[in-house]
Amino acid sequence: MLGDITKVRNIGISAHIDSGKTTLTERILYYTGRIHAIHEVRGKDEVGATMDSMDLERERGITIASAATYCQWGDNQINIIDTPGHVDFTVEVERSLRVLDGAILVLCGVAGVQSQSMTVDRQMKRYKVPRVAFINKLDRSGADPFKVTRQLREKLGHNAVMTQIPIGLENDLQGVVDLVRMKAFYFDGSNGEKIREEEIPENLADQAQEYRDIMLDAVSMFSDELMESMLEESVTREQIQKAIRAGTLTMELTPVFLGSAYKNKGVQLLLDGVNDYLPNPTEVHNFAVDLGNDEAEVEIPTDRTKPLVALAFKLEDGRYGQLTYIRVYEGTLKKGDTIYNMRTNKKHKVGRLIRMHAAEMQDIEDTCAGDIVALFGVECASGDTFTDGNINVAMTSMHIPEPVISLSIKPKDQKSSDNMGKALGRFVREDPTFRSEVDQESNETVISGMGELHLEVYVERMKREYNCEVETGQPQVAYRETVTQKVDFTYTHKKQTGGSGQYGKVGGYVEPIPAEDEGDKDFQFVNAVRGGSIPTEYIPAVEKGFKSCLPKGRLIGFPVIGMRIVINDGAAHSVDSSEMAFQAAARGAFREFYPRAKPQILEPIMKLSVEGPSEFQGAILKTIMQRRGQIIGSSEEGGFSTVDSEVPLSEMFGYATDLRSMTQGKAEFTMEFSKYLPVPSDKQSELKKKYESKIADDDES
Repeated sequence: MLGDITKVRNIGISAHIDSGKTTLTERILYYTGRIHAIHEVRGKDEVGATMDSMDLERERGITIASAATYCQWGDNQINIIDTPGHVDFTVEVERSLRVLDGAILVLCGVAGVQSQSMTVDRQMKRYKVPRVAFINKLDRSGADPFKVTRQLREKLGHNAVMTQIPIGLENDLQGVVDLVRMKAFYFDGSNGEKIREEEIPENLADQAQEYRDIMLDAVSMFSDELMESMLEESVTREQIQKAIRAGTLTMELTPVFLGSAYKNKGVQLLLDGVNDYLPNPTEVHNFAVDLGNDEAEVEIPTDRTKPLVALAFKLEDGRYGQLTYIRVYEGTLKKGDTIYNMRTNKKHKVGRLIRMHAAEMQDIEDTCAGDIVALFGVECASGDTFTDGNINVAMTSMHIPEPVISLSIKPKDQKSSDNMGKALGRFVREDPTFRSEVDQESNETVISGMGELHLEVYVERMKREYNCEVETGQPQVAYRETVTQKVDFTYTHKKQTGGSGQYGKVGGYVEPIPAEDEGDKDFQFVNAVRGGSIPTEYIPAVEKGFKSCLPKGRLIGFPVIGMRIVINDGAAHSVDSSEMAFQAAARGAFREFYPRAKPQILEPIMKLSVEGPSEFQGAILKTIMQRRGQIIGSSEEGGFSTVDSEVPLSEMFGYATDLRSMTQGKAEFTMEFSKYLPVPSDKQSELKKKYESKIADDDES
């Protein structure tokens, strides 16, 4: 079991794609003695980085699934989760940040704050995760940590304070000057494992003093003691560290560290910063809902003597059964204990308790509050809360974005058909943003996800892990339908077939939900019936009838959103009325009023951010304009330009290939869902025609 909980750090490493997260984690594991040889991302040496345990990750040089590990630095145990940078795998970042106490925000020393840096920063703010920043790749041409620190302030609104300045840059990067200790640090040896501490070089003394003064001014706001010492000119290292820690824990300060993970410089001092400035589990406020008290919010203290509360935040279906990653928030957990799933009320026996190191497992006997471990053989879903039965709470859930793109898939042969079912069952359980369903009309299996790469990776994994060859159909955009006009309706459902019949009458009006409305934006049902013209017990049936029509609109068969239905009239029969009759009346009313309410097709609009050398800015703008894109803004810095825009998802297929060919492969882009907007009228007619001909074909067959 963990000894002193205050000696634990649960941290995540988050950043934009290709900022060096996995390379940094590899160095951390090497310096802390967890691994004995350094391997590079992309498997250049046929091995690949430790944390990229999937073959696909090693080949593509990207992180697809978050991986957990642990190490020891000084007296502290550090649990680390390395998260993906690609927006298609954003749920991996969401669920990791949900259970972490602190984070390292990695930034590229050349590109600085990029679009995905903003997304992960927003996710950190959502879960109130304090962070330190690490400006990486300072050995690269064009690296400028001062510019990146400025961007942290301007673009992300951080109170970013440099705790180090570089000794040389680009090819001349030799080490860093620590402004807290006012010493120069060099990293010698073949892998930078030997740290050499010296006096600050003369040519950097003035700059070091200037930036130390800036740092002291900023951090003294968090310590009266430090402020007094500054006046007396007797500042100590401990006072500065205490003040930086105080500011970091309240998220009012972001200490900035410098280095190059690839060139083995600055990583050990970053680890010191993790120990010194990021919170231990007792310093973080965690909340749950009390299931026995109308889901009132209660705080869960990190206390091993209290009843057990743990959250399952990630699942992996392996060869030997389901592996469930859990964060223990309260109490203790031992091998052989009985735990209760608060969602299903089922009890489970803990057969194996494991500490993870990427794909390797180490069996442990027990664990306690503040730790991140894994269980074997416990069936549950991502986001489930476990207790020991002595407390009736559930941890607050995490934010799960809705899928924006779909693809039809069909197996090539019978063997693949059996395996496809197994693969999809596993992937849906593991990844809440991946969905799989059978289209009732076409009988096709449709998978949905966060982007082309997301679905491409799952199709590839089916082939590799399940020997399942599938054919994919045209990617399908997740359109929506809505009404644009207020119309009244009255509908009577009457059926007489001998014996008691069916009778239900509903009346009212339908209207679009105004943009400024604060309530549910998808569907609102308002009961304005007065005088009991529809008996109260049938009102839920009317709402249920309308809701059953929402998943499939009558324009192109996509879900209907943004609609408010108000019922203010109706009639019932003392014998023939029933819940079923009123549900049928609501469905009939929907079919009748929907064409009159001028329905409109909405399409998902993506926030697109393209970065590339300034010489290609014209070409980049052209690729966006050709795809019905709206430019929001562009910026240029250090020979690189960034263009932010909003583009319909339906126009984005094959964009990566086009962008590469227009920019000689030098530009990259990130994309995330922004909102739904109406499609142009010609596109609406085209989609309607396609849907009508599909229905006609299905009817003929």
